[in-house]
Amino acid sequence: MQAIKADVLYDGTGAAAKKGVYIIYEAGRVVRVSRSRPGCEVVASGTVTPAFVDGHAHIGLARSGEPSSEDEANEQMGPMLPMVNALDSVYMDDAAFRDSVDHGILYSHVMPGSGNIIGGRTALIRNFASDIEDAYIMQPGIKAALGYNPRSTTSWKGERPHTRMGAISILRNELMKARKAKELIAQGKRIRAEIEPQTEAMMEILDGERVLMVHVHKEDDIVNLIKLRSEFGFRAVINHAVDVHSPAIWQKVAAAGLDVIYGPLDAFAYKVELKHENWRNARFLMQSGVRFGLMTDHPVILQRNLFLQLRFFLRLDLSRERSVALVSGETASILGVPDIGTLKPGSMASMIVWDGDPFHLSSSPSAVVAEGKIVSEG
Repeated sequence: MQAIKADVLYDGTGAAAKKGVYIIYEAGRVVRVSRSRPGCEVVASGTVTPAFVDGHAHIGLARSGEPSSEDEANEQMGPMLPMVNALDSVYMDDAAFRDSVDHGILYSHVMPGSGNIIGGRTALIRNFASDIEDAYIMQPGIKAALGYNPRSTTSWKGERPHTRMGAISILRNELMKARKAKELIAQGKRIRAEIEPQTEAMMEILDGERVLMVHVHKEDDIVNLIKLRSEFGFRAVINHAVDVHSPAIWQKVAAAGLDVIYGPLDAFAYKVELKHENWRNARFLMQSGVRFGLMTDHPVILQRNLFLQLRFFLRLDLSRERSVALVSGETASILGVPDIGTLKPGSMASMIVWDGDPFHLSSSPSAVVAEGKIVSEG
C-alpha cells in the first residue's frame, strides 16, 4: 500500500472538501480515506483533486504537429456510420497526450467528429497508456450530430443533406428501418442473423444498448432531439449546447431527463450556430438542475485547459467542490464509469497533487498519479 497526504481533498463527488486526510491505495484502487497516518509509505502531499475526465474530445484523431490532411476525426464515406469505431484511428503518440497527463487530465472520451449524422462509436481511454489496447476502457456511446455540421458536408461521399430537415429525415429513416426489423423478428418473419450490420447497430440504439452522444448547439435543434427521442425511445446525452441562451430550453431538457456534456467555453464562435454563445449562458444550465459535465472538444480548445473553464462556474457562484466534480466525478458518472473521477473507497487511485491552491494561477501539479502509479512529477 501507498498513500497521499491531502492537506485539502476535493474528492470529485461535490461533497465538502476534507482537510488533513490520507488517501490510501493498493493495486491501483483507493482502499480508504483516513485522518490517521497510515503505516505505509506516503509518496506525496499537497492539495488533492481527482484526475480529470474530458467528456468530449478528438485527441489522438486530430493530432498535434500533424497536417490537417491527416486529421481522422471524420470519416467521409457516408452520413450514417454506426460501425465506425473512433478507437481504430487513435494514435497514442499524439504529443497532446503527454501534455494532458502533465496537467492531470488522465481520461478522454474520444469520439468521431460531427460531419456525419451518425459518426461512429466513441471510446473512453487512458491518456497515459502506451497503445490503444492498454488505453481502452469502454465505449460509452455512438456519436450523432444535428444542426449545421452534418449539412455542411455536401462535398463528401454518400447521401448528404443540404438542410437540417434533410439530416433528420435520413436519421429517422434509419431508425424506422431498425424498428421495422425488430417488429419482423418479434413476429418470427426474420431472424437476427439476416439483418444487415448497420441496421442491427441502429436496433441496438433503439434497444437502449448504445447511447447516442448528440452534437447539438442551438435551441431548436435540441427540441428536435427531444422530439426524436420521444418518438423512438432511444437513450441520448446532449453534447455542446453552448448556444442555449434561455432557461426555457433547459427546463425542457430537465423534463426529458437528459444529461449534458457542456462546452467548450473558451472557443471562438466561428459559425452562426454559435451566435448566442456566451459563458454567462451556463447560469441557466446550473439553475435547471440538469446533470452536466464539461468538455474541451480538443483541439477546439486544448485539453490541458479543461480545468481553466471552471473559472466561469466559480464566477457564477458554483462551489469549488461542485466545480471540481464537473471535470471529474460528474462527467465520469454521465459516461457510465463510476470508478474514475472520484477519490473514495473502490475508486481508481487516479489523482493530482497540487503544489498550492489549484484555483490559484500560480499553482500546478507536483505529482500526477494514474491508477496507483506516478506518471508525472513537477
